[in-house]
Amino acid sequence: DHEGDVVASISKRPDHKWIEQILDEHGDEIFKDADSIAIEIDLDKEIVKKTFSYAEKYNKKVYALVSNMSIAIERRDFIRRTGCFVCNQQEAGILFSEDYENMTAEELARVIRQRIRSAQIDKMVVTMGEQGAVYAEADGNWGVYPALKVDVIDTTGAGDAFFAGVCIGLTYGKNLRLREACGIGTRLSSTVICTSENICPRFMPEEFGLAR
Repeated sequence: DHEGDVVASISKRPDHKWIEQILDEHGDEIFKDADSIAIEIDLDKEIVKKTFSYAEKYNKKVYALVSNMSIAIERRDFIRRTGCFVCNQQEAGILFSEDYENMTAEELARVIRQRIRSAQIDKMVVTMGEQGAVYAEADGNWGVYPALKVDVIDTTGAGDAFFAGVCIGLTYGKNLRLREACGIGTRLSSTVICTSENICPRFMPEEFGLAR
């Protein structure tokens, strides 16, 4: 719209066969040297399958987000194999076939804590816009990470920035729990929504309590 926010979109799924070809030709080289793996879980199924196969071969964590939950719910077996699954409030409702629209952050956090146990998901984060994000782990750790108060200019890219921050925290923060990783995601996403740019500024690792 004239404010710069996305109000509607029409998308055609692109042909990802070239990614599958790259995996076939260079998969061992790519995954052997990777720190961790980030993937949209609703990509072409063969690509997702090969990604998890390589990741497990080289003992790498896979962190997943989603762009089309209608496709992702057919990939529950892959979601169970993720190191952490990140989605928004509406997508979580689709995944678990429930309505979370009017829940508070604490109410949703309690629900997600229960749902990941039955779904056998190790870690899950659900973003809730101005309410922040809720998180839960299979070991019983759960909670709410509040959003930072900033002047919102454009929300484009905020979800991707948040996901990137969670991945950074879980990959390089060897002693960081999921809550602290959510804190990094929250900080990155807040830098995106208060500008018309949809990319994050550069941060030094020590600013997030991470070793170089």
